[in-house]
Amino acid sequence: MVLISCFALFSIEVLASAKTQAYRLHNRIAGVPPTPAVLSQMETLIKNGSSKQAALVALDNKNFYNLTLKNWVKPWTNVDASPRVPLNDYVATVIGMVRDDIPFDQVLYGDHLYIAAANTPVTIPTYSKKDNNQYAEMENKFVSLKDYLTRVSQSETTGIKDTAGVITTRASASAFFSAGTNRRMTRFTFMNYLCRDFEAVHDINVPDYHVRRDVERNPGGDSRTYRNQCVGCHAGQDGLGGAWAYFDFVDNEIKYTEGKVVDKINKNNNYAEGFITKDDEWVNIWADGQNSNLGWPNKQTGKGARELGMLVSRSRAFAECMSTKVFELVCVHKPKSDSEKKEIKRLADTFQANDKFSMKNLFAETSILCMGE
Repeated sequence: MVLISCFALFSIEVLASAKTQAYRLHNRIAGVPPTPAVLSQMETLIKNGSSKQAALVALDNKNFYNLTLKNWVKPWTNVDASPRVPLNDYVATVIGMVRDDIPFDQVLYGDHLYIAAANTPVTIPTYSKKDNNQYAEMENKFVSLKDYLTRVSQSETTGIKDTAGVITTRASASAFFSAGTNRRMTRFTFMNYLCRDFEAVHDINVPDYHVRRDVERNPGGDSRTYRNQCVGCHAGQDGLGGAWAYFDFVDNEIKYTEGKVVDKINKNNNYAEGFITKDDEWVNIWADGQNSNLGWPNKQTGKGARELGMLVSRSRAFAECMSTKVFELVCVHKPKSDSEKKEIKRLADTFQANDKFSMKNLFAETSILCMGE
């Protein structure tokens, strides 16, 4: 009798644990509780040792796209890293790529753009290169992003030859090509996709032959400031900055002038012997020295935005950054313990190699790590 009672109690505890895991898993992924039918389905999968399949069920919920993904990506689209911005073409493109399981390294170089589908059930504005009205209305009218986004060729839709995934979307250009000398684009690409601001890649030991004329070599009357501080960031970022030489954001739209460097790139002349950008060639000076640990691919020179996006998204740092971001989202804390950091490495390995940059699989694999014992 005692054995039977204990066995029954154990079975109830396992059942309750599986249900709790399923509920937590769905909440973390979709941002909403599961329906009773979905909860039962996920619970059964977990009890049968198929936790990843249970996670994929939660990923099929439309709120994963309309809530979780949308609010996760929005901070990547503006300099304040704020989620309080309207839905835009950058966010929609990431959502569409995840939904369609397009290899996510293409987020920085693929010729992809997601717009409202023709069969969207509410009246919304047509896509325009000059405004964000279509996307804002999709959000205001609670259109299902899972069901009513469609992929189009970005180059054919916008007329930009050197498209580079989300880098060359209107929202990205508005935030990162609209002011200064386009250095902002390099910085925020590193922050969003390598999880490193320039302070983390600061290296004063690399050659400075690509530092532009607008950087003073004797700031405050002391050349040591340039050598011991400025070079650390400018040598590397200016080496890469040629990728954006033909880009600007003018009259509310992204502009691409193939073969013609936009005026602002070489506008300021504080040091006549500094580098003058003449085309869209770039070189990755950070491939050597301390930043070689970012795991760059073999190609270290190139032309234009697309090739630079490919360099960044095929680095080891990209895979680890995406794994870390997903972990922080679904586990609701930064990886702290050695075991969690080890899992980040494992997830990055799988994401980069076995799963061929499948963001869906990365979400599923990561979410089961923190669904509870």
